Amino acid sequence: LKQIQPFITINMLSRLSLSTRALSRVAAARTFVTVEKATAESALDLSGYKSIDYTINEDSTVFDAVSKFAAFNIGCLVTVDAGGSMTGMISERDYINKIALLGRTSKDTAIKEISTKSSNLITASLDESVEDCMTKMLSKDIRHLPLVGKNKEVVGMISIKDLVRTVVQEKEQTIKVLSDFALGKGGHYGSE
Repeated sequence: LKQIQPFITINMLSRLSLSTRALSRVAAARTFVTVEKATAESALDLSGYKSIDYTINEDSTVFDAVSKFAAFNIGCLVTVDAGGSMTGMISERDYINKIALLGRTSKDTAIKEISTKSSNLITASLDESVEDCMTKMLSKDIRHLPLVGKNKEVVGMISIKDLVRTVVQEKEQTIKVLSDFALGKGGHYGSE
């Protein structure tokens, strides 16, 4: 749990149509109101990648990867070797930049020829904060982040869209907790 950040202002709360008395109660108790901190695991729970097989064998053709992109309406896959270990990632960008623009054919090119290798991958652990994940993605201009477990095995994947959904959900939860508190529901621990 974390304290509500100062960006939750009385002005923002006033948009919730709270009375002056309720607003002053929130202002007096802001340091006691808490919400759950969003993590990569929270984002994974909201991710479309959670319910699909987001891996593909690196020896498959790029055509197979593009077919999977289209079938699942996704833009990235984790590449794995015959043993199931992560070897890299392939994205729509890889297809556009390394196949389409160079005049190669997707049916004649193996994924491992164009994928980003695991040694160059940026990954995150399940317990990393959403903010840390966003920082990693923005600093490297990437839209997908493989999640790894304690033994560095791939356990999921999230997109920037998943992180945005998680932040929005966290902000909505914060507003609900503060609103409930201001209305006298559930004390300073949120609604019950």
